[in-house]
Amino acid sequence: VMIIRFLKIFILEMGEWFLFFLNNTPGRIGYKVRYWVYRFLLKYCGQKVVFGVGISIKGFKNISIGDNFLSWIDVKLYASGNGSEQIKIGNNVGCNANVMINAESGGGIIIGDRVSIGPNVVMRASNHNFRKGELIQLQGHESGVIEIGKDVWIGANAVILPQVRIGEGAVIAAGAVVTKDVESYTVVGGIPAKKIKERI
Repeated sequence: VMIIRFLKIFILEMGEWFLFFLNNTPGRIGYKVRYWVYRFLLKYCGQKVVFGVGISIKGFKNISIGDNFLSWIDVKLYASGNGSEQIKIGNNVGCNANVMINAESGGGIIIGDRVSIGPNVVMRASNHNFRKGELIQLQGHESGVIEIGKDVWIGANAVILPQVRIGEGAVIAAGAVVTKDVESYTVVGGIPAKKIKERI
């Protein structure tokens, strides 16, 4: 029994080591190998997809990525949990360094075509419950959905919270915290994000 348990742990650890080295292999070889491995692990993976150095992916079978996806260093795509999680990324989407797209704990994140995502952006589709009288860590999460239309630009350090829909052609200013829906072709900024102007 102990030997079987040890072998299971060893196999899991080897998988973690393999992914660590795969994710951190530099250069063109790293890009090519990551693409060929991940296209079989993901639910769907399009053509000409670039997974940058330091990428971290959880819940492969809950993630779909369209054509011409480009991720810079240390991008995180998380969609593990109870199996209802979903990340769906359209075509021609770019993620700058250290972007987190997190649909864990029952969340869903849908990103349209030609979306540009600046560095250090966080999208989190679930929140902790925080009822008074109970420890927050023991209350679990309330899941939600984030939906981003096509031709959206999300500036550096923006945070997008659950139950938010960002309309087509919108611009999210750097550092904004988006807590409610954003109309199409508008520019929003601030904490919480508010309409600044319309695109002309």
